[in-house]
Amino acid sequence: MVTKKKFAVPLYWQIMIGMGAGIAAGITALKVDGIPFIRDWIYPWGKLFIVLLQMIAIPLVFVTLVKGVLGLKDISSFSRLGGRAIFLYLATTIIAVMLGLALGLTVKPGNLVNKDKIAHIQEQYKSMTEEKENVAHETSQQGPLRFIEDIIPANIVAAATDNSKMLQVIFFALFFGLAAITIPAEKVKPVAELMNSLNDIILRMVDYIIRFAPYGVAALMAGLVVDYNGEAGIFSALAMYALLVVAALLIMMFVFYPLLIRFFTKITPGHFIKTMFPVQLFAFTTSSSSSTLPVNLHTVEKRLGVSKDTTSFILPVGTTVNMDGTSCYQTIAVLFIAQALGIDLTVEQLLTIIGMTVISSIGTPGIPGGSFVILMIVLTSVGIPADGLALILGIDRPLDMLRTSVNVTGDATVAAIIDNRLKRQPA
Repeated sequence: MVTKKKFAVPLYWQIMIGMGAGIAAGITALKVDGIPFIRDWIYPWGKLFIVLLQMIAIPLVFVTLVKGVLGLKDISSFSRLGGRAIFLYLATTIIAVMLGLALGLTVKPGNLVNKDKIAHIQEQYKSMTEEKENVAHETSQQGPLRFIEDIIPANIVAAATDNSKMLQVIFFALFFGLAAITIPAEKVKPVAELMNSLNDIILRMVDYIIRFAPYGVAALMAGLVVDYNGEAGIFSALAMYALLVVAALLIMMFVFYPLLIRFFTKITPGHFIKTMFPVQLFAFTTSSSSSTLPVNLHTVEKRLGVSKDTTSFILPVGTTVNMDGTSCYQTIAVLFIAQALGIDLTVEQLLTIIGMTVISSIGTPGIPGGSFVILMIVLTSVGIPADGLALILGIDRPLDMLRTSVNVTGDATVAAIIDNRLKRQPA
């Protein structure tokens, strides 16, 4: 007897359906005087989803960063290769962040939102702002280099209990990983195996949390519609936000990377774009840089002519530390949420967004929805309520698909540039 496979609805459709159901529930509640029911019995489930993301953030970033640094153990034999790779990955990530910052501050899609309709989130931000202003006033009296002291945790356990201290956790993780790779490999092997196991467990936890996303999004959207009192402006703002993210990612994929290929390799931009299209399509459909890695390795080596030594080192490292598309998106997302909530970001906060986005992108897991956690971290680092994530979760999936395509294209670009440089050097 042949059993038919059950029809499985893809997660991104589940999230879209959840968003629609939440909007419908919110509109219905407005018409039948069911606002208390939504706020008391539905919206708390959305808050639970946010709390789950906050719960997993610190262990995810710590383990992923340590695992990524331990993965650079061959950097001693590929010193020039590794140094150039990290430099180029950081450089392209910074450019991606600056592009997102420029577009977000120029277009300002969040300004289409009616600020009077988000009272509860604005009040939460107001209290957080007052607290941060008090801290800022105290630290301003302690010298211009105080921020460097704040990066280094006096107590890593205490830092790990506060998501706003994520930069301290990142510093400790990088320091821990760098110290580990200076020790003989056989002594560090148990730690590396532990980190690999922890990474698999935490990624599975992230997978379970993301599976709850459709219900969390439905609850958040229902609460959002109630708070907005049916105001349609949020949806116009969301459409503008999505178009802005798509435009930024397409600029990265079809303008920025081809220009790098044109000036720093012997590959023609047209050949590069044509060759990378199947890889981009695979990344788009899977939303996973990790799943796309085998396809990227084969394509870059066989069709772009990059040496196996280069691809086998550069692309796996890139899957961990190079997230240009994610970084560009996260910058626009943070700006959009801040604008929607009527939050005027200071220069210091903008610099924090740049720094946190660049650094935390290294810890973004290469799986669908992995950027939710990292985005929440960036929001928290500048005092924006994590509730603001509700504004964009419903339309995140298609944007996640596109930014994954950008990520893998960036990996291939850096590999081609480094390989061309190495081939030009005398043996």
